[in-house]
Amino acid sequence: MADPSILDTLRNDPTGNTLGPEERLAALKMMLRIRRFETRAKELFLQGIIKGTAHSSVGQEAIAAGACAVLEPRDFVLTHHRGHGHTIAKGADLGRMFAELMGREAGYCAGLGGSMHIADFDNGILGANGIVGAGMGLGTGAALAEQLNGTGAIGITFFGDGAANEGIFHEALNLAAIWKLPLIFFCENNQYGLTTATEAVTAGPSIAARGDGYGIPNERVDGNDLAAIHAATSRAALRARAGDGPTLIEALTYRWDDHSMRANLPTYRTDAEEEAWKSRDPMVRLGADMAHRAELDDASYTALRHAAETEVEAAIDWAKAQSEPTMEAAQALVHPPRPALHTAPPAPGDRAITYAEAITEAFAQEMARDEDVIFLGEDIGKTGGIFGLTRGLLEQFGPARVRDTPISEGAIATCGVGAAMRGKRVVVEAQLWDFVTLMMDAIVNQAAKARFMLGGKAKVPIVFRGPQGAGIRLAAQHCQSLEMLFANVPGLEIYAPASAYDAKGLMAAAIRHDGPVVFLEHKLLYLGQPQPVPDETYAIEPGRARIVRQGTDCTIVATLAMVDRAVQAAEKLAGEGISVEVIDPRTIKPLDIDTIADSVRKTNRAVVVHEAPLFGGFGGEIASAITESAFDWLDAPVARIGAPEMPVPYNDRLERRYMPDAHRIAEAVKSVCYRR
Repeated sequence: MADPSILDTLRNDPTGNTLGPEERLAALKMMLRIRRFETRAKELFLQGIIKGTAHSSVGQEAIAAGACAVLEPRDFVLTHHRGHGHTIAKGADLGRMFAELMGREAGYCAGLGGSMHIADFDNGILGANGIVGAGMGLGTGAALAEQLNGTGAIGITFFGDGAANEGIFHEALNLAAIWKLPLIFFCENNQYGLTTATEAVTAGPSIAARGDGYGIPNERVDGNDLAAIHAATSRAALRARAGDGPTLIEALTYRWDDHSMRANLPTYRTDAEEEAWKSRDPMVRLGADMAHRAELDDASYTALRHAAETEVEAAIDWAKAQSEPTMEAAQALVHPPRPALHTAPPAPGDRAITYAEAITEAFAQEMARDEDVIFLGEDIGKTGGIFGLTRGLLEQFGPARVRDTPISEGAIATCGVGAAMRGKRVVVEAQLWDFVTLMMDAIVNQAAKARFMLGGKAKVPIVFRGPQGAGIRLAAQHCQSLEMLFANVPGLEIYAPASAYDAKGLMAAAIRHDGPVVFLEHKLLYLGQPQPVPDETYAIEPGRARIVRQGTDCTIVATLAMVDRAVQAAEKLAGEGISVEVIDPRTIKPLDIDTIADSVRKTNRAVVVHEAPLFGGFGGEIASAITESAFDWLDAPVARIGAPEMPVPYNDRLERRYMPDAHRIAEAVKSVCYRR
């Protein structure tokens, strides 16, 4: 059982009391506002006015009021699903918060994020988060951006005791420590995850003590003692502002309500335990302290409580009167607007460089063009990564912008998202594309959803890139084609250049885009021959397919390494009297179905080829789009070619059989051309 007597061992050093009478009064007002907001939110939920769910922070108000009082307007916070108190204490408007909880368009996130995703970038509130522990990784990125910009701003990332057992806790602490980031890790240990007691699932003497393993100063404090919270946070803030790096604070507290307002769980806490903790109500304790100091009497306290009630009721009335968002307005927030290209990309010219060199050149030119472009990845500095694509960037732009990271894919990716949300343009390298599976939360739940989920206020200019595909005998965990994992995620764009010219132009476009891009590079293309690429800077507009080869009898749609094989098949078939048109979409999302459909209307037949396994591959999506757009012109069903339903084999002969080749493509073309 979680025992509140543990707080008796946490004695606040009177010399560390950083609060004066005005600060205590302001904190009491804030705690009353938070308490009233939470109690009314629960009532509105039970009435069906607030739907979905919300998580009450009643009993934990001292942490929000004490910690956020230390922050300056330029500072930021990241919080979690139980984050109402933090956002209110950082300056959020109660009316807009209630409007968000009610799903109204005037809410902080246009009614699209709800209780777990409150954000107000103008006040440095970078978002609450429904993914346990995510704010820690995002916080490292936001702190990195402030450090690089030299703003002097710091941040607090709030998380619960349950998040301390997530891998991102350790990855983020390590990253923040080695880079001395201006970030405070603040654990609200309210004794329970969902229903399981923290002490039953958390090893070691305390969560705070885990900071010792990373050389991070840490302390455990009474989370119901405003003065202790304020003093600990003040010490941590001074360290962060001085450039001395992060601090880990663990505050012991208790949530009075169930895990969430929606929860209807069997009893897992005793009445005695709950009453013992409630007897240490942080507001009662602060009020008693102020009364003892002759700073507060009963009448004054009653007046403060009534003022909070009046403010909250006015906020509720305003929120109820607001309209709900429309589907059209919501859909407009999925992707940021794309800046128009004022000039067409230049002709390829006579200079020839390789696919890999073209990407490296795009990196260098974009970094020279925009000082906010930074790179994060493993071994990308002196060696330029295992394929050498970032070679030379460290010497040219320095270690602040070309940053070697620990082997911590989760931290690398979430740090990148946080830095992008705070104004940087970030390129994150997955050393091999298979490792991107360890970055999935950052890509799918954070980067892809941030703009929509936070009501359109977030820009997330980040590129996740790396080498995918088979052909060089690296076996099942190093050779996958994973584009369809991301194609079904709204908010992501997916680029897949098959030529050196396209690789350079699309990489520039990806870096300049204000939203997240998954940029696929094929290992076999790194090994290709030099191709014509202009030396000047240029960008290619995504969503514009390339007609690689003209033809009249059949259309082949192929991407990445399959494009060259499709051309080989077309050349072979030309000798047999079959004229094949080859189209490279260049980007999977957005997809240029118009160019593909126009080609099929001319050729009346189509073959779609990709390297990934056939089932669930992008070929099915393109075949469906062709059927919808050009059905009346088809003389045969669309044929699809992909890999068999198996992981990539290590054996070189089997690997060659696994990958679609020119022979299989040619046979598929014949099957649709000779079909009767």
